Amino acid sequence: MAITRSIAQINDRIRAGTVRVMTAAEIKAALKSADVEAVAAEVDVITAGTFEPMESSGAILNLGHTDPPIRLARATLNGVEAYCGFGAVDLYLGAAQPGESLDYGGGHVIADLVAERTVRLRATGWPADCYPRRDFESLIRLDTINQAYLFNPRNVYQNFIVGVNGGDRPLHTYLGTLQPRLGNAVYACPGALSPLLNDPLLRSVGIGTRIFLGGGTGYIAWEGTQHFPLQKRLPNGTPVGPAATLALIGDLKQMDPAWVRGCRFYQYGPSLMLGVGIPLPVFDVAVVAAAGIDDSEIVAPVIDFAIPRRVRPTFGLVSYAQLKSGQITIAGQKVRTAPLASLALSQQVAQTLKQWIAAGRFLLTEPVAALPEERPLLAQEQQLLR
Repeated sequence: MAITRSIAQINDRIRAGTVRVMTAAEIKAALKSADVEAVAAEVDVITAGTFEPMESSGAILNLGHTDPPIRLARATLNGVEAYCGFGAVDLYLGAAQPGESLDYGGGHVIADLVAERTVRLRATGWPADCYPRRDFESLIRLDTINQAYLFNPRNVYQNFIVGVNGGDRPLHTYLGTLQPRLGNAVYACPGALSPLLNDPLLRSVGIGTRIFLGGGTGYIAWEGTQHFPLQKRLPNGTPVGPAATLALIGDLKQMDPAWVRGCRFYQYGPSLMLGVGIPLPVFDVAVVAAAGIDDSEIVAPVIDFAIPRRVRPTFGLVSYAQLKSGQITIAGQKVRTAPLASLALSQQVAQTLKQWIAAGRFLLTEPVAALPEERPLLAQEQQLLR
């Protein structure tokens, strides 16, 4: 008999304490000894997680009004500039915004706030009759400001690239330092652990899906920037390069510093290490079949960063099983590999979300709209006025 479940039915089981939850890693292990129908009959929710740098992240902060009031024109937090142009005392702090050096930036400030550390605010104002104050300086904490929430334009890439350097000097990139003459290869996606690779056709997620975000509860707010579901795909549905992305939102005041950490890439700049977990409701057998995908069945393109162009040369595709083995072969040369994502902590995110659901702390939500299935990926060409 075909297995069909609704989110309402699954939530009833969560409330009753009878829900059956498995992580993506556990699903893959179970499928080695049982067929997909048997496994699907024994699981209601699959949890998948990642913990990796996500520089297209940021925080919206409302500071509260000063006396006399100020309309912010420029503001820094621990020396990191925040954007002020959308409200008198509202700020947007980008995770990749550098401070006085490339070693500390917006991601570090966000992590400091979540860890309940004090942050120095310096601000100047645009004077107006209703906002006469010209400057303001104070120490703030997460509990001394109003709203503070992550609003991340692009997170949780569905697959990504592998970076190498075929040139003669080290390159400092968003993947970290790439050593010359194919000295190393760096990959960002955690492969078969990655949430959206366990749901390659985006059947289980959509706008409004409740997720684990930074140790608290968040939501999928929209498609992410550079969302590209039209990426070429293997017969198993997984993309051969960067594809779908998610815009995420969640309350910083609920988050845990273990899952929100500032980081920096040497001679490139700051970023934010972020834990994201996504529940995949098991509507039917196809959900389990998709989540059974193995690292040997997912590939990523090897890109040469030595060519400073938008379209760079590729050394072909490699599987995540090859990447996770510690080395790949490029043009007959053995090249050591390393992940940017923490594979161990990615599994811990999935395990934590599993525990929340099993304990009745986390209910699933019905998406209010599907993520787009067709979006071109446009490039920017220079247009000059004549």
